[in-house]
Amino acid sequence: MDIIKSIEHEQLKNKIPDLKVGNTVKVHARIKEGNKERIQVFEGIIIKVQGGGINQTFTVRKNSYGVGVEKTFLVHSPLVEKVELVRVGKARRAKLFYLRERLGKSAKTKEQIGARIEDKEILIKEDLVEEPVEQEAKEEPAVVEETAKNEVVEETTVAEEKVEAPAIETEKPVEQEVVDTVKEEKVDVVKDKDEKNEDKKADK
Repeated sequence: MDIIKSIEHEQLKNKIPDLKVGNTVKVHARIKEGNKERIQVFEGIIIKVQGGGINQTFTVRKNSYGVGVEKTFLVHSPLVEKVELVRVGKARRAKLFYLRERLGKSAKTKEQIGARIEDKEILIKEDLVEEPVEQEAKEEPAVVEETAKNEVVEETTVAEEKVEAPAIETEKPVEQEVVDTVKEEKVDVVKDKDEKNEDKKADK
């Protein structure tokens, strides 16, 4: 049902005339004859308004050369160009079917004296003129994304600049003490024969 309502809402007119039973109006209707198109004016009294939404209709009655003629128009039809108010009449009923049985002056409603003849319109839906705003709104996120990307790139570059290369710690050379493992051995002193004889004499 929502789909049907949305389709019907697209077909509705933005403004419709304020139709009241008993008023005399001129209906400007388009008529197509072959390839030609013209506007025909039908003047009469509104005897009933019925339906609602896209199916709302109103019936206009007039006497033409002693013959009663009635026409029913769709309020939201594109063939109805405009409805012009001619005379404000008094009516105490919703439907004036009793006018069908009358002729002459009695077939008309009494005029409401002092009433203003104004073509009032009822606003059904507003004209949508927010398309450029929507385009601007669509363009703004792209700009925001670009600025966000630039900020991210700048942050990464700043972060890279702040991060210094890690200092390479040079290991201190380990000084190893070299210990001689050579054992000291007693070395016999070689003496000459004369020195040996002298030593012997000293011992004696």
